[in-house]
Amino acid sequence: MAAAEAAPSAGPRDRGATVWLTGLPSAGKTTLAFALAERLRAEGHKVEVLDGDEIREFLSKGLGFSQEDRHTNVTRIGFVAEKLAKNGVKVLAPVIAPYADSRAAVRARHAEQGAEFLEIHVATPVELCSERDVKGLYAKQAAGEISGLTGVDDPYEAPEHPELRLQTQGRSVAESAAELHTFLTERGLA
Repeated sequence: MAAAEAAPSAGPRDRGATVWLTGLPSAGKTTLAFALAERLRAEGHKVEVLDGDEIREFLSKGLGFSQEDRHTNVTRIGFVAEKLAKNGVKVLAPVIAPYADSRAAVRARHAEQGAEFLEIHVATPVELCSERDVKGLYAKQAAGEISGLTGVDDPYEAPEHPELRLQTQGRSVAESAAELHTFLTERGLA
């Protein structure tokens, strides 16, 4: 009787993981996620981008921006990300997730379920985010039209020990995406 062949180990294309991009509004999280997703897909990876704004519209509709609602939103995204990651998908989650305890809850769920979780801090200074102001939030906050803007008049708890702190100031999207791709390659994910 022949010995059973060992199953081949999963290569980088088959390994799922959640890559959580946290940072201030207009830090470049979503732009970076879509640039990286395009490159990973071109290399044959299964990739999903769980954009925080889209999730708010379709999965977390009705939630406000209180700390409790923000926590609920983040843990919902984390739940979906973990399910996908366990099934071989690279999940890119460009989500502000302003509170450390919410991100810790997502990390803990991934660990409990045996799914890889990587926290990437897109560390763009608030002054640059305010200049970019992709959605006009900083201008609205300055004009008194909105309040509770993360990093301005609502807290943002930057990660103390992210797997990668990505400095975007003075760098192109392509350069930042390349750094993140190199990081994933070093982790055996790309």
